[in-house]
Amino acid sequence: MIARIMDFLRGHHPFVLLTEVELDRVCAAAEAETIPAGRRILEQGGDISRCLFLLADGRVELVRDGVTIQTLEEGDCFGYPSIISGNPPTSNVVAETEVAVHCVPDDVFTELLSNAQFAEFFLRSLSDRLSRISRSGSASLGGELTTEIGALGLRSVVRIASTSTVAEAARAMRAAREDVVIVDGDEPGIVTDHDFQVKVLAEGLGPDTPVDQVVTRPLKTLPTDTPVHSALLVMLEERIHHLPVTVDDRIEGIVSATDLLRHQTRNPLYLMRQLENLDSAAPLATYARDAAAMVERLFDGGLKVAQIGRVFASINDTMVRRLLRLAEQELGPPPTPYAWLVYGSEGRMEQVLINDQDNALVYDEDTPETRDYFRRLASHVVDNLLAAGFPPCPGGYMATNWCRSLAEWKKTVESWIRDPNPEHLMVAAIFFDCRKVGGTLDLDPLKTLMAGAAPNQLFMTHLARAALNFRPPLGLFRRIKADDGRVDLKTGGLAPVVSIARVFGLAAGTRARPTRERLEAAMEAGLISQEVGRTAIETYRYLLQLRLQEQLVVLKEGGRPDNLIQLNRLTSLEKRHLKDAFQAIGELHAAATLHFKTNALG
Repeated sequence: MIARIMDFLRGHHPFVLLTEVELDRVCAAAEAETIPAGRRILEQGGDISRCLFLLADGRVELVRDGVTIQTLEEGDCFGYPSIISGNPPTSNVVAETEVAVHCVPDDVFTELLSNAQFAEFFLRSLSDRLSRISRSGSASLGGELTTEIGALGLRSVVRIASTSTVAEAARAMRAAREDVVIVDGDEPGIVTDHDFQVKVLAEGLGPDTPVDQVVTRPLKTLPTDTPVHSALLVMLEERIHHLPVTVDDRIEGIVSATDLLRHQTRNPLYLMRQLENLDSAAPLATYARDAAAMVERLFDGGLKVAQIGRVFASINDTMVRRLLRLAEQELGPPPTPYAWLVYGSEGRMEQVLINDQDNALVYDEDTPETRDYFRRLASHVVDNLLAAGFPPCPGGYMATNWCRSLAEWKKTVESWIRDPNPEHLMVAAIFFDCRKVGGTLDLDPLKTLMAGAAPNQLFMTHLARAALNFRPPLGLFRRIKADDGRVDLKTGGLAPVVSIARVFGLAAGTRARPTRERLEAAMEAGLISQEVGRTAIETYRYLLQLRLQEQLVVLKEGGRPDNLIQLNRLTSLEKRHLKDAFQAIGELHAAATLHFKTNALG
């Protein structure tokens, strides 16, 4: 018996972290028990667990409020949350099959928690464990991207009064040999040499023009201890090239895009500058390669995948806006306001490498002239995106097909909500991730219509049920199900979280698109618990990182990256975490099933 328990412990994490003395203590105290199928081992809200159960054979289900949230199999443990917290179990634990367990008394288990590595597994929630894995899985954070901007050698601050003229501002900049000046006053502002070009010379203004007429306010600043990657993100998203740097809210220097470009190569600002100056589609041929190199550098520099996604979205947005301007130069000014939309992972700002195009075009007035113009504009931009390395969408969800007037789009969305059949649900799920990146058309009427779907219980229930069709790849006995040794992280892990977060975000009333923000809104609205929400966020982050890590390896090997991961590349502990992540999605499934009453559809 003792030998059998010892073999079990030495083959399963986290017991492999115990010393020989601790293993002997467990073996001497543990008792083996066989439990018949159907028996409730622990009861939700019942007695506090008196032992740590080690599942040696068979399967048990964790059932909360009548919904199965997780299935445990050989090598899993249960009972420890109740022991550690001193509270009744939060779920029923029911033997799905006949099970064999090793029962470690609670006092022995508590003694083992003095082993810090062993204790970490039990004391940290799954979300904490996955968060730590995500942080440790990328390169050290001591590199260039985490250097504080104050350490870069800041430019001196040139100041002028708000009563100055543009000529006086220009002379002050020339004297200091700087290309930016801070305008003092009750609300400080900034003027750059670029402002002189576009706001003064291009507008035919004279040297006596008050500087207040061309100043940019409010002033965006960053503290001196801001890491380089945060400064990059601000510059990309705000599309600015100079940032005043503060110490205790006092402006002490200026950091520019040029300073950051000198600091590192393959910089996102370098790509953005290239795209902003694009005068033809020819340079786009290297975009996919340059973007992949940039992503690799950001990842190796320690940035989280969510941050990389925001950087990449800003770069892609810059390219699309430039392509739209080039199209307008060729076709002439647009006959009516329009908006260029992206959706899918790009709409959620979660795309980190180039993948299929997902875009649409909405225009205001519907006439034969506008229809013809925007069909040609859509074709122009889509073709150039193809040249930049963005493959066509297999389902045809591109602006060349999805090019309609605002009135038509409203009718289309209304039909999706009114009649939630499978086809409508599929396209609605895609479109509800949309984000405007170009054009001037106000999309509030369309956004209001989409937000108004939340009170429609039939639509929401069907949308939730469609989301639950995405399931983790756990097969017989809850083992990870692989196809030729590979697992699809998108369909089996990322898509379930994205889809359920989408419907929860809609129910919570948020217009946010990123998956994390949708889940946070659902937690704030009380639609899901903090535990389920945080675990889902960290599960999503972990799976995104795991996928990108594999994709970068494939790129280095000269292959084409996809959503598949080779299980034989993972350590046994990484496989354990991957299984934990897949099983955690079951809790999110259960929360959606309960809240949206999807079982009521039959």
